Amino acid sequence: MAFGEIIDKVGGMGRFQFIQLSLICLPMLMLASHNLLQNFVAMVPPHHCQAPKNFSESNLDPKDIVLVTVPLDSKGRPFKCQRYSSPRWYLLAENGSLGDGSSVQGTRSPPLTDLQGCEDGWEYEMTDRSSTIISEWDLVCDLHSYKQMGQSIYMGGVLVGALIFGGFSDRFGRKKLMLISHLMMAVGGTCATFAPSFFLFCLFRFFCGMALSGFVLNAHSLNVEWIPTQARTMTVATTGYCYTMGQLLLSGVAYLLRDWRWLTLAVSLPFYICFLYSWWFQESARWLVLSGKSDQAVKCVKTVARINGCKAEGEKIDVEVRSLTCTATSKMVTRAVKSPSFRFSTSFAYYGLALDLQKFGVSIYLIQVIFGAVDIPAKIIITASLSHFGRCRSQSVVLIVAGVTILINILVPYDQQILRTSLAVLGKGCLAASFNVCFLYSGELYPTVIRQNGMGWVSMTARVGAMVAPMVQLLGETTAWLPGLIYGGVPILSGLVAIFLPETMSTPLPETIQDVEERIANKKCQRATKKQEAEPKDTDSFPLKETA
Repeated sequence: MAFGEIIDKVGGMGRFQFIQLSLICLPMLMLASHNLLQNFVAMVPPHHCQAPKNFSESNLDPKDIVLVTVPLDSKGRPFKCQRYSSPRWYLLAENGSLGDGSSVQGTRSPPLTDLQGCEDGWEYEMTDRSSTIISEWDLVCDLHSYKQMGQSIYMGGVLVGALIFGGFSDRFGRKKLMLISHLMMAVGGTCATFAPSFFLFCLFRFFCGMALSGFVLNAHSLNVEWIPTQARTMTVATTGYCYTMGQLLLSGVAYLLRDWRWLTLAVSLPFYICFLYSWWFQESARWLVLSGKSDQAVKCVKTVARINGCKAEGEKIDVEVRSLTCTATSKMVTRAVKSPSFRFSTSFAYYGLALDLQKFGVSIYLIQVIFGAVDIPAKIIITASLSHFGRCRSQSVVLIVAGVTILINILVPYDQQILRTSLAVLGKGCLAASFNVCFLYSGELYPTVIRQNGMGWVSMTARVGAMVAPMVQLLGETTAWLPGLIYGGVPILSGLVAIFLPETMSTPLPETIQDVEERIANKKCQRATKKQEAEPKDTDSFPLKETA
């Protein structure tokens, strides 16, 4: 008896599965807050050099102080990283200012020799946020790349977490690693809140990234391994919707909490609650059986049967569960080579778009809501597509469409913000849909005995993409169109590769690598049979009649 049949006997998609799914959805709401926290805590406010410390004309209007100490660009905006070497008092007379703030600021460009760096620091216009890590630690001008570096360090933690938690989970189980991940996320986020330096902030965010990987990998495996085959698509889609709602929630919380420390603390505290109730989860019976722990597997299955109201059926499955025990092998299947490509490209392009919201020229809170809201129709459409057209076709189409929209955006002028934003929203929706396919498909590709190792490998490549994405934005400083070309080209290439992966729609989860190899062999036989049936068969030819 296959394990899927045992799940059906003890209630299928019963009360236990619904409770487990609901409890997994709560931390899933907060994952978007940590992944996209950079948009708010590292928001770059308008800034310019402070006046010299010995500047004595304190009775001047602040606008006049800026006028005589900081040069203006062609659009009348103060230089961000340079100031006059000495005050330019004549600019007040040229603009008719008497210190009442009524001056019309000039835009005369001074000689470069008359400028110096911001030796006394910067002044920030904190209109949208009361504080950010940028304003607190002056991560501007020569240190402006630290913003991208901070996000890359966080994604580096996600990568390391995928390596560590992926392997450890197949050794120590899903439940233990998920408990550790919840506690690490809560403590890491709390410590990041009170970090006294940028270095320590990045260090604790690194631990948060590790915790995020641990939760995602183990929660997804627990979810998939206790869910009947026919309900897998809908349950994975549900967790995807929770991530979408988390994006909308982040926008609201960030609007209410304008200080970056309070915002970081607010998105971290719920994980203490998640840690407390996660003790209720049952370990994956599939993993227990394949790890030689049949007695514990029987106990877990009986507990699930009792919660689902099928206690009598649960008492009958002792022999069936024990008969599932088999010997595991460490041989990897060839699909491990191709499957990471679509995770890398999805994550790479997704964070390339989602972590640079200020470039769209509209309210950062509004664009966050729009970027989150587009996921709802995108994931509804992809859920239907997964059930009707399969995983491979759906994955390929959304990746190619996302790449094409990003490439088209390169050709749209910067002053057409509505069109540029619309194309970006469409591309981001396709990438969000691709994430849904990734989580479902990755869990179905690998057998239970190496599922966490396989998903850890795939997740690692995804995090490499997320790490590289912020750094690619720096290429735009020299060639404006280059980041868009890279962000658009990578998912298109990956979408073409996804076509050649095996289809897993409506198939039971494989338990061992032998199951996978048998399915591959069966599919080859089916193709060979269809090919033979399609070939024209030889028929006896009738002799031609002789004609006179």
